[in-house]
Amino acid sequence: MLNDILSNKTSLFADGFQTVLRGQENRNRRVVFVNGEMSANVRSETRGVNARVSKDGVQGFSSMAEYSEAAAEAVLKAASENALFLATHAPRGLKAPKAMPGTIFTPHRPIVDFEQKRLIDACREVDDYIVKNCPGITSRRVIYSEDSQDKIIYSSDCTSGHVVNPRAYIYVFLTATTKDGVPVELFKAFGGGGSFEDQFSDLSVCYPGIQQLYKRLMDKKEGVYAEAGMKTVILDGMMAGMLSHEAVGHTVEADLVIGGSVAGPNLNKRVASDLITMVDYAHTAFGERVPLPIYLDDEGVSATDAVLIKDGILTGYMNDRASAERYGVDPAGNARGWLFSDEPLIRMRNTAISPGKDKIEDMIASVDDGYYLIDSGNGQADLTGEFMFGVTLGYEIKNGKIGKALLDTTVSGVAFEMLKTVDMVSDKIVWSSSGFCGKKQMIPVSMGGPALRCKIMIGGR
Repeated sequence: MLNDILSNKTSLFADGFQTVLRGQENRNRRVVFVNGEMSANVRSETRGVNARVSKDGVQGFSSMAEYSEAAAEAVLKAASENALFLATHAPRGLKAPKAMPGTIFTPHRPIVDFEQKRLIDACREVDDYIVKNCPGITSRRVIYSEDSQDKIIYSSDCTSGHVVNPRAYIYVFLTATTKDGVPVELFKAFGGGGSFEDQFSDLSVCYPGIQQLYKRLMDKKEGVYAEAGMKTVILDGMMAGMLSHEAVGHTVEADLVIGGSVAGPNLNKRVASDLITMVDYAHTAFGERVPLPIYLDDEGVSATDAVLIKDGILTGYMNDRASAERYGVDPAGNARGWLFSDEPLIRMRNTAISPGKDKIEDMIASVDDGYYLIDSGNGQADLTGEFMFGVTLGYEIKNGKIGKALLDTTVSGVAFEMLKTVDMVSDKIVWSSSGFCGKKQMIPVSMGGPALRCKIMIGGR
């Protein structure tokens, strides 16, 4: 945990400037086993301090790879000089964001470090379980990955605080070979927010998931290719989460809206069926803490939910303080930076489609000839909302019943058109929190959703 050496530097905040001083440490732990042999063993820490100073709506930023009082003084001075210089070249009439003062915020999840041997032993134990219980696979990988952000934030006109965001995961990859000699692979991530002990004090919590993964891999080993074309499908929660993040979420980040995304001309218009509500959650959803809770962002804004789509209508964007001022709304705490050297950008947090009222069993029974698409290994989308996702796990649906597993395929479409075809939404949400978003800089995100029945273009052989 960082010691607070920044509090006495707030006296250096100049009158008439909006100032944020941030100290930050990132920790990473990673262990990789491939077929029982350790191939990576990594521990790293990066720390430093930065300042962002705004004058009349113009921002100056400076960072230093040193966490010290002298470094704090240096970045405050440099950021102030940068802001003053840029102000001489900026358009006149820029408006400074309004103040949003709050009380001091303190951390919710401490970082508990463990010796690397314990992480190595955990990977070896999971690998041993796979060897004993998953016959017929051709290769396996077990990866332990842990990352954390420890931030001390002081703001001149918003909320100050000390926030800690650790998360820990074990990834299991299993590979088999079809009768035609084609390799097929599936993976599953175990874990979530917190440190090693929070998630893996008892590794047996992973074993039912590994057994499910193995069964699905054996199904896929005997799988068939999808029939290409526009099909009625059920996108399971993981696929709905991917859609929420990649195909919709990025289009409604205000900086990308300003850059010309499809969401700009569609504000307050219908972009989905009235069954679709989509929210970027801050820290709590449906009465429970979300996988990666954010209580305070890197501009010192206390985090609240950002409602993006309400009953099929596009109602708002995700903002930082500057874009919120531009659109005449309050920011919800979406400005985050990955490293101490990164200036905060508008980023998603826990983005999800809200659950509906349908049972997944009824949704499957309602499809005569279609597909149940469960998981995706990758996806891409652009600012028009056009997307293409890889499907790594799925099944046929024939006469309302699950059929054969699918070999790898793709789905594609335009998000705001595809979402208009949704006519059933399941009553349970699935979260995925083990990934990063790579918009200019890495950032931890979670995404989720219920199962959706819709029409989508699916690829074939």
